[in-house]
Amino acid sequence: MQVIPVLDLLDGHVVRALRGERAAYRPIQSRLTAVSEPLPIARALLAASGAHTLYVADLGAILQRGTHASQLAALRAALPGIELWLDAGFADYASMRTLFDHIDAIGQRDGRAAHLKLAPLVPVFGTESLRDIHALQSAQTAGLSPILSLDHRAGQLLTAAELERSSAWWPSRVIAMTLDQVGSYAGPDLGTFERIRASAAAHTTVIGAGGIRNRDDLTAAASTGATAWLVASALHDGQIGLAASESL
Repeated sequence: MQVIPVLDLLDGHVVRALRGERAAYRPIQSRLTAVSEPLPIARALLAASGAHTLYVADLGAILQRGTHASQLAALRAALPGIELWLDAGFADYASMRTLFDHIDAIGQRDGRAAHLKLAPLVPVFGTESLRDIHALQSAQTAGLSPILSLDHRAGQLLTAAELERSSAWWPSRVIAMTLDQVGSYAGPDLGTFERIRASAAAHTTVIGAGGIRNRDDLTAAASTGATAWLVASALHDGQIGLAASESL
């Protein structure tokens, strides 16, 4: 099973997520590096996990406090071999396109786009923000391979609008996101993951998120059929690392 590291951005810093209670998030204190700036933290997480994918949550954008477009452009330029999954609270395709174009414009202004191979950006549409399910098809048509995050709290799906309850509109990759478990060291919510996986179409890959504490949790998550799991705290605290993820 692949470990996908998570970078949570707020007010210019990488922060430690805790149960989705964003008002309580503080700049990260990590065993991997002494700083909280996005790029060194991103490099440390990728080195610790051996991953070629980085999940980025732009909490400033999600909370409507301003995006981290400059930091995201810098990550794209510095991590050309890495696929960046970006959740920035997209309500629809237009809001996603606006941010992606802004990030591209910053890269071109700084001369990055002309001289460097940039990391690809993949949009993540979270149900807590999504208002138009057609956004996923529009992103797919644009060649962006979108991901749907099914955001849960207290066992309930969080939605910004009335969404179709069937899985017919889901894209080929879906995240089973349980915010209660994020940063909690309470263990992964395997029940929610298995329920989502059971309702997904055969061609849909379901990715887990939140709650991983140690190698045993990774093994338990892999046993459910998960091919990947989003992880942050256990990497920052040195509870898991490259050796653990390689052997699963």
